[in-house]
Amino acid sequence: MNHQELYELANSARRRSYAPYSHFTVGAALLTKSGKVYLGCNVENAAYGAVMCAERTAFFTAICEGERDFAAIAIAGGREGEAGDVCAPCGICRQVMAEFCDKDFEVILGSNEGVKVYSLDEILPLSFTKENL
Repeated sequence: MNHQELYELANSARRRSYAPYSHFTVGAALLTKSGKVYLGCNVENAAYGAVMCAERTAFFTAICEGERDFAAIAIAGGREGEAGDVCAPCGICRQVMAEFCDKDFEVILGSNEGVKVYSLDEILPLSFTKENL
């Protein structure tokens, strides 16, 4: 699966978001090294601390299914009903990626102008991992 195809899956997952408070919808498509894709969308809650990001939804679903080897994640996001702009993962999601992925794990961010690929190490330099414990 190429980067653009993975981004399109993330964009389709974005349409399933539940974002009645922020109206900011996010979708994620997580690719395993075996080629399986797990989708996620953000889910908000009136008690804001209970919000779940799209990226963590995809990771936690994959982990629940027994996956541990990840190759890439594509993320699509923006205001509800609008074409998305580049939507980078939040710090908590980056930390989850650091727990389960190598530094060369690909993070695919896109917009109407195409996709750009970053390594996990580029978006989370000096990360705190199990090697620090």
